[in-house]
Amino acid sequence: MFYLIIINLFCNLVDLCYLCTFIIRKMISVEGLSVEFSAKPLFVNACFVVNDRDRIALVGKNGAGKSTLLKILCGKQQPTNGVVSIPNDTTIGYLPQVMNLQDDTTVREEAQKAFASTRELKERIDRMNQQLADRTDYESDDYLALVERFTQEHERYIMMGAENYEAEIERTLIGLGFVRTDFDRPTSEFSGGWRMRIELAKILLQKPDVLLLDEPTNHLDIESIQWLEQFLAQSAKAVVLVSHDRAFINHVSNRTLEISCGRIIDYKVKYDEYVVLRKERREQQQRAYENQQKEIADMRQFIERFRYQATKAVQVQQKIKQLEKIVPIEVDEVDNAAMHLKFPPCLRSGDYPVICEDVRKRYGEHTVFSNVNLTIKRGEKVAFVGKNGEGKSTLVKCIMGEIPFDGNLKVGHNIQIGYFAQNQAQLLDESLTVFQTIDHVAKGDIRLRINDILGAFMFGGEASDKKVKVLSGGERSRLAMIRLLLEPVNLLILDEPTNHLDMPSKDVLKEAIKAFDGTAIIVSHDREFLDGLVTKVYEFGGGKVKEHLGGIYDFLQSRQITELSQLQSAPSISSIPSISSSPSIPSSPSSPKSQNYAERKEQQKKLRKAERAVEESERKISDMERRLKELDTLLMDPVNASDMKLVTEYTTIKKSLDEEVERWEKLSEELEQLT
Repeated sequence: MFYLIIINLFCNLVDLCYLCTFIIRKMISVEGLSVEFSAKPLFVNACFVVNDRDRIALVGKNGAGKSTLLKILCGKQQPTNGVVSIPNDTTIGYLPQVMNLQDDTTVREEAQKAFASTRELKERIDRMNQQLADRTDYESDDYLALVERFTQEHERYIMMGAENYEAEIERTLIGLGFVRTDFDRPTSEFSGGWRMRIELAKILLQKPDVLLLDEPTNHLDIESIQWLEQFLAQSAKAVVLVSHDRAFINHVSNRTLEISCGRIIDYKVKYDEYVVLRKERREQQQRAYENQQKEIADMRQFIERFRYQATKAVQVQQKIKQLEKIVPIEVDEVDNAAMHLKFPPCLRSGDYPVICEDVRKRYGEHTVFSNVNLTIKRGEKVAFVGKNGEGKSTLVKCIMGEIPFDGNLKVGHNIQIGYFAQNQAQLLDESLTVFQTIDHVAKGDIRLRINDILGAFMFGGEASDKKVKVLSGGERSRLAMIRLLLEPVNLLILDEPTNHLDMPSKDVLKEAIKAFDGTAIIVSHDREFLDGLVTKVYEFGGGKVKEHLGGIYDFLQSRQITELSQLQSAPSISSIPSISSSPSIPSSPSSPKSQNYAERKEQQKKLRKAERAVEESERKISDMERRLKELDTLLMDPVNASDMKLVTEYTTIKKSLDEEVERWEKLSEELEQLT
């Protein structure tokens, strides 16, 4: 009897497991998928399934076909062969690396487009409700049918949680870095990176069954990346993503699809575990391959030795048949073509390339930072870290001499600065090809390796013949980075250099900086990139700059955090002894001590927005003043004195300058009120 009970329980358990396999919902099924470009296959006969709750990291070297596969899954591109099956009730949300963005709406209006069907349903319910109030034929069949339709639609509306969609919009936009005062601003006022955040918000708000995300973190800061990680882990149904941020994909993924050697290999583990399994898999394949090759060699040796001996004829024939039946073992190819790149030799700089003594920067009454005292020695590699808006890029601009400041900031003798920021990509000559852009700055033997260098940074093959004007923002950023790597400088200043770089390209850049003879200042939130690269960390926060000796993980340990993203919730730097020797400023009655966390965070966001507005206004004023000086010079020439085009331009700019100065004064007053 006991054994029968055990058997029944076992059978029930088997049945339960069998049923569970069918309960898991299949979102996308891929069978026999093949893609060819110019007769060269990206991958062939790919078969896999995307299930509910899958968090898939799509990995592979540059050009392997990751972005192409995402386009096929969302129906924007057709495969050469194979079938992609998606149930009719399954919705897909796709975020490409580059997309056309709208300019005729506000941020809120653009985000509300995610709820277009919900708003239509609400309007339909309101119309039916008005009809019910206006009509008096309460006993008619038509009126009763209207009541039933209204009830059904209203229940559906409530079940969708549609009443809260405005709150969802606010939560999502704030999570991605916007502040409430941004909501009613036109999208045209934002940079391409911020507008991509709007598109990401729209996709997340639609709550699709499958999210296809191609490099979603390229335009996000530390806080937004952390928010997106939590959203994908807790709220998303199924995710397939491509990202070059190792930490991000490892935190999000529970499954890894690798495109390698024309095949798609499915690993049912997150990214870090996949790396280990891939290495073990190849080692096993290599051992099996070597054993098979030894077996084949032994058979061939036996055949050659006894081929003409009558007494061994039967054994020889058996060996020949065995040899013909052997299926060769394939070993996964690994791209071992390590690209090593070094900066060209540079002039020896002074012993101290950068010295700051009581440096302070303020806009109106708002102080970005004060009492900054730091010394960067020749050959040091240092990191600037901290939350957005705390002054990292501002201090870089002070070092570059782009903006005025208070205090003493000395740039050492014989300093040649190489500066990389996102706007560097906008300064490229659009009439040149990718190859020509690099050929113009390459010197000596490095010119013989231009194609190898371009390949390491995702410009291999035909991509090197593209015109700069057709490149995406990410491609331009990578091209600007290559140019910087080839210029003879002895002080590198890199502002978020790893955006748009894949993992191998990051490794190339990291190796080049480590071997660089000069000094480097790196503004980055990529702790994997900074690990082993920097020997000193400067933390920006609360108007102070604090020096931490050691690498990035020494800094994280000293702050008792594991991620740079946790700086948001870590104790304020103002509560830690600053590198400045000046006493701390006492808190005013309205200081953050009397505010809760949410109020402080909101206040900081308003402050950062106001700072950005003032900086943007100052930049516009500077540009217009510079152009007016140029026009003055031109109009002083008798040849141009009667040129009405120049006169009209001068008058228009002068009027715009007066208006912008008034706007700057207003913005400065608003900033002063916030501080």
